Amino acid sequence: MQVQSMHFKQTASGKLNDAVLQGAMKKAKGKFVDGRALGVAEVDNWEDIRTYAAELRNRVIDNLDAYLLEFERNAIRRGAKVHWAETAEEANAIVLGIAQQNGVKTVTKSKSMVTEEIALNDVLIAAGIHVMETDLGEYILQLAHEPPSHIVAPAMHKSKEQVAELFAAAHHKPLLTDIGELTREAREQLRSHFLAADMGISGANFIVAETGTTLTVTNEGNADLVTTVPRIHCVVTGIEKVIPTLEDFATLIRLLPRSAIGQSIVNYLTLTTGVKSPDETDGPEQMHVVLVDAGRTKLVGSDMKDMLRCIRCGACMNHCPVYQNVGGHAYGWVYPGPMGSVLTPTYVGIENAGDLPNAATFCGECQVVCPVKIPLPDLMRKWRERQFDQRLRPFGERFVMSVWAFFIQRPRLYAFASRIGVRVAVWMGGKDKLIHSLPGIDGWTDGRDMPAPQGRTFRELYAARKGGQ
Repeated sequence: MQVQSMHFKQTASGKLNDAVLQGAMKKAKGKFVDGRALGVAEVDNWEDIRTYAAELRNRVIDNLDAYLLEFERNAIRRGAKVHWAETAEEANAIVLGIAQQNGVKTVTKSKSMVTEEIALNDVLIAAGIHVMETDLGEYILQLAHEPPSHIVAPAMHKSKEQVAELFAAAHHKPLLTDIGELTREAREQLRSHFLAADMGISGANFIVAETGTTLTVTNEGNADLVTTVPRIHCVVTGIEKVIPTLEDFATLIRLLPRSAIGQSIVNYLTLTTGVKSPDETDGPEQMHVVLVDAGRTKLVGSDMKDMLRCIRCGACMNHCPVYQNVGGHAYGWVYPGPMGSVLTPTYVGIENAGDLPNAATFCGECQVVCPVKIPLPDLMRKWRERQFDQRLRPFGERFVMSVWAFFIQRPRLYAFASRIGVRVAVWMGGKDKLIHSLPGIDGWTDGRDMPAPQGRTFRELYAARKGGQ
């Protein structure tokens, strides 16, 4: 997927005026936020599980090489072939090579953010291979020629009417309006592709070191058909997805669906371990696992390593007031929301990430709901500091920050300037005590009025109270 993150401001402004998107985001907010709250309330020791999961993920990242090698040994022992890809280009070349060596003509896919990240579909299609997304949301987006806007609900930005029009045009059938009928029609269209596919490609929510197993969770069961029906199964996953044992998965799966959409359990859990044995009728003849680095090892041991704990639930974006208003496409790359504001500059370079580290109110809700306690606001702040240090922010912004830094380091001067600033702001507020336009941050006051300060400054109140004591 081509990076468009540098255009965040312009894209976000357009999304704020998109009535269909705003309606969809309003519905999703209630579903995701309220659903998670109910799901979490079912678990008495939720915070204990979060703490354990964060420690588990930290232990994995600190010993990433050892767990990956253990996974490789056990996967090979069960008949799988493990490939290592340092870059996106290497990963694409490996998958394409497997397809071409086996004469693959058609591929079915289960949802995989890593394949979105490396733009695998484009490579396969360019080589003449027919690729069919089988997750309902991904299938809708494939028809619309759009990227996902959410990592667990990729088509959440679309209305039912828009989906109906897409299906009618693509399937050459009468326009439907009932969601159940639309879903049934998609299932009928996909069925023949499941049966005809030469190769199935899936991602993995986790890979298990002790057994060489890959794990995928879905609500539609399409991963079961993608991984077992074709003669070749190819798993494309990031190296950070490894966990030590199946017992560890039993812990993490208590967090994942509840954090994602408030479900106590997932509908389908697909575990794949090696190829089918001679006495088995189901399963692939070949299984390939492509372990993708693509910038992940740069995080190990860095001040951004906490991000490697991410289990891709999407809770941070569901609760982010910025994401709730502009949707995922505004972020301009695969990973939207607070997680994207950290991952995108990490993977594509801070010079290409534009305003993403600043696309946050710093309310801290993303950190509060993260099931593995990733300090997302702190990580975004670090990216802001780097943008400032590397002079990647506009001159006016850097000038204002430099002036503020000058005053904040001189308390008496800061107190004097604050008193003057407050008096000016009170004067600008006028009789209605609202500032309608503030020079320098017109973009902020274009959409809202700023309440004028009332009364004395904090320092004046503090000094008065301290004097009274």
